[in-house]
Amino acid sequence: MVISNAQILAHLGDTGRVAGTLHPKAQAILFGDVADDAIDRDLPWITQVDRAHLVMMAETGLLPIAHVSPLLRRIDEMECSGFASLRGRSAPRGVYLLYETYLIADLGEEIGGVLQTARSRNDLGATVLRMRLRQVVADLLTGLSRLQTTLLRRAEDCADAVFPIYTHYQPAQPVTLAHYYAGVAGALDRDAEALHAVLSDLDRCPLGAGAVGGTGLPIDTRRTAALLGFSTPWAHSIDAVASRDAVLRLLAALGILGVTVSRLAHDLQLWTTGEFGFLTVADDLVGTSSMMPQKRNVYMLEHIKGMAAAPMGALTAAAMAMHATPFSNSIAVGTEGVKPVWAAASGMADALTLVRLIVAGAEPNQGAMRLRAISGQTNATALADWLVRERGMPFRRAHHEVGGVIRGMMVQGVVDLATAARDAHPEWFHGERSPHLKPIDVVAAQEHGGGPGPDSTIREIERVRASLRTRRAALVAQHRRWRAARQTLRSAVERVLDIAVIDRPGQGHPAGA
Repeated sequence: MVISNAQILAHLGDTGRVAGTLHPKAQAILFGDVADDAIDRDLPWITQVDRAHLVMMAETGLLPIAHVSPLLRRIDEMECSGFASLRGRSAPRGVYLLYETYLIADLGEEIGGVLQTARSRNDLGATVLRMRLRQVVADLLTGLSRLQTTLLRRAEDCADAVFPIYTHYQPAQPVTLAHYYAGVAGALDRDAEALHAVLSDLDRCPLGAGAVGGTGLPIDTRRTAALLGFSTPWAHSIDAVASRDAVLRLLAALGILGVTVSRLAHDLQLWTTGEFGFLTVADDLVGTSSMMPQKRNVYMLEHIKGMAAAPMGALTAAAMAMHATPFSNSIAVGTEGVKPVWAAASGMADALTLVRLIVAGAEPNQGAMRLRAISGQTNATALADWLVRERGMPFRRAHHEVGGVIRGMMVQGVVDLATAARDAHPEWFHGERSPHLKPIDVVAAQEHGGGPGPDSTIREIERVRASLRTRRAALVAQHRRWRAARQTLRSAVERVLDIAVIDRPGQGHPAGA
């Protein structure tokens, strides 16, 4: 049966309370000229919710199977066709009402008109949002896990790559690239913890809250929640419909993750410059100049920093859209306040992929790294500590004396601190015990306070790796639960359809009977 646009518009144009469809210009702004984008974005999720709702209504006897089964069958057919019957059509009151109106025109009001029984677009929209968001968060956690894994693997590869860590853009102390990468992986682990908290918060199902005040029909919200892969239904109808704080929590978590990623990208960009020369990035991760033949630009790091900044801006936009609105259903909250999250999350997922590729493809130039660790006198603190430990000198005095040696080195153009200290203060070096001031030796001794010593670094790598295993297992279990819910829902749909086949016309007993 072919349903014409005129039939659809006739249904949409008279809701009882409102006659006529939305003004064409308003429709174009709010819903687009045709509904295809919204069909691709929303309808696969909406139909999943519809199936769960219809199954529950049949099982509880609130709707007869004779009405439910044609709806379920037609929804399956529409989805299998890619919703071809809706494509190219306008949606003057949104894609859901286009879809529902089509079902009514196709199946008749007695069947198509029961779909929204004990349900509203408000709780439907809140449920679809949480289903979409939980998949987005799961994908982000997967991307973050891959970045952490790459950092830990590169840390193990770069255990001997000694270089100066900088403070205030000046050489500070010698560390290893392994220690640096392990530290970033540890910081990202806290970002992963925040995303897991968002995923846990998304595990409540708003379906059943209705427009805002629940329903007088005895629906089974635990059943629909389980069929959709949620652990529990929402306990309060106003909160379920009014709240989109999960969007804000996700954007806040992504904003902080973006800060971590941008700082990693900033360091990598500095260290790949000719002035530093600590890292060389593979040819398939760099670009060149259309004019300057010598250029070798690690330009992806600039994209990463820009992408990583977007969630913080999205958080501001979303929070301000939701700010000072009624604590009830609100388009400012549920539509405008939600809009910024999708691009921000997508951009962050891309940033995680790009920075992972850079980390994996960046090779350390150990000669340049060691040379700068020496020329930057990064062993100065180790010498002061040695004077405290071996010569009983108060630290402030040791700090002052070593600083004086370095001042003299600057005047004389000397690079090696150990040689300069022996020349300036031979009395420090009497006896058999002498300081080990090679950067690699300094690093080896820094085992305390989470320093870059080998054992300390290995412990941190193993700690983060253990946390990663736990988080991956939790995510695998979550995916398994979602798959099981989809299979259970499919089986429940088939059961309703099977009962409809053998049921006598008009009997319409509950599917759970």
